[in-house]
Amino acid sequence: MVTVTEGAKQVLKEKLLASTSEPDVGIRLKSEPSGELGLVLDSESEGDQVVEQDGMKVLLVAPQLATKLEGITVDTEDTSEGPRLVVSKEQSE
Repeated sequence: MVTVTEGAKQVLKEKLLASTSEPDVGIRLKSEPSGELGLVLDSESEGDQVVEQDGMKVLLVAPQLATKLEGITVDTEDTSEGPRLVVSKEQSE
């Protein structure tokens, strides 16, 4: 399961509101062919991990990807342009 901090949920909500007014659309975390992670607008599919903020589906993660990303946290980092999303992996001790 992917962990999403409260700050990241808020940033995702703001991005979603700026991108669409469709109530059934969320932001999907997807794996790019290069191995990087990307974000796209999409509708919920059966089995998705759904992260909500204020009743909005702000992040959708397919079950196969959620399994691969076990231990991943989506958070924010302050930059001169404002907060940006960052992904980190839990460090095993």
